[in-house]
Amino acid sequence: MQLTVYFCWGCSVFLASGYSSFSKSMETGKKQYQVQHGSCSYTFLLPETDNCRSSTSYVSNAVQRDAPLDYDDSVQRLQLLENIMENNTQWLMKVLNQTTRLELQLLEHSLSTNKLERQISDQTNEITKLQEKNSFLEKRVLEMEDKHTLQLQSIKDEKDQLQVLVAKQNSTIEELEKQLVTATVNNSVLQKQQHDLMETVHNLLTMISTPNSAKNNFIAKEEQISFKDCAEAFKSGLTTSGIYTLTVPNTAQEKKAYCDMETGGGGWTVIQRREDGSVDFHRTWKEYKMGFGDPAGEYWLGNEFVSQLTNQKRYVLKIHLQDWEGNEAYSLYDHFSLASEELKYRIYLKGLTGTAGKISSISQPGNDFSTKDADNDKCICKCSQMLTGGWWFDACGPSNLNGMYYPLRQNNNKFNGIKWYYWKGSGYSLKATTMMIRPADF
Repeated sequence: MQLTVYFCWGCSVFLASGYSSFSKSMETGKKQYQVQHGSCSYTFLLPETDNCRSSTSYVSNAVQRDAPLDYDDSVQRLQLLENIMENNTQWLMKVLNQTTRLELQLLEHSLSTNKLERQISDQTNEITKLQEKNSFLEKRVLEMEDKHTLQLQSIKDEKDQLQVLVAKQNSTIEELEKQLVTATVNNSVLQKQQHDLMETVHNLLTMISTPNSAKNNFIAKEEQISFKDCAEAFKSGLTTSGIYTLTVPNTAQEKKAYCDMETGGGGWTVIQRREDGSVDFHRTWKEYKMGFGDPAGEYWLGNEFVSQLTNQKRYVLKIHLQDWEGNEAYSLYDHFSLASEELKYRIYLKGLTGTAGKISSISQPGNDFSTKDADNDKCICKCSQMLTGGWWFDACGPSNLNGMYYPLRQNNNKFNGIKWYYWKGSGYSLKATTMMIRPADF
């Protein structure tokens, strides 16, 4: 490293004793001094001697020894010059250190810039990839939208076709229902005619084989005084099963009913009986209210009479069932009553025992009574019209003892037959049923 310094200090130059070499030359009338210090070289240019005449002798004598030399003064001057040079050297070292730090900072900045450029490049590549992927996904979405549009159109076409098919099937079902009603009516008429014929034959055979005393006793039982129910007749001493005259509570009206004086100790008032299909049970609300049929055979005692009777005191209900294979079962409810007509003859039952299922086939809590002209069930359909008969339907429910009567070998897979689900299932139509009541304190 070489440094050139222009210096004029007392028009004399002195070299510090610590420097390794010193040279002197003349250039265009100027004095030039060069000092080598380590790896650094310093050059001093001094003005002409004419400009410093008063001091010429010092420089000339000091260097060339042409004149006497004041040694102490020269040493001081050299020491001062050495100090100045040392300060300049330190300043130069500081400049060099600062330059080095700046270069390092510049290098770090350059490296950081390169790293940032690489990150920007990587992010640019990622963005490019994402754009390509987004373009691909947009294309797929468009394809899926087109596909879904076609599927929706296909589903709509199928829906239209199904609606047309359902409309046709509804028409067919309505026609079949009409045919079923007609067949039911015809079947009921035929069954009634058959029953009347059988009853006539039975009466003739009875008249022929029965002694006169027995005939008179049977007639006397039919014409005896009225009772509130069969339990009262039984307690009065009449212990033979048969038809008795009962008085409707709170009225003077009389009603014929069959009294079972044998089953379970007797005193049972029969409120329903099915045994041969001779009576049509697909009746109106009014008919179920007042009762219909023959107490000697199939009949319904009447909701109004049973409602008023069971609201006088606590009654029990026994339902006796018989299938076509000769098996019998029963369900006994220790608390039974019917509400008033205003409450649609709602049924109330408690305390089930018996052999016809551990679960009640009459849905609980109590349901309202329904007939073909009074739909009070809990189904959007009309259970009484679908299953026939009047009953306490729920959502058509697990039982209907007033359904269609089907004979043997025609009684299976009949959803509208005489049904008691928790004994024989939903499609088995029973052979015979009896519903009868008596006071709980009998």
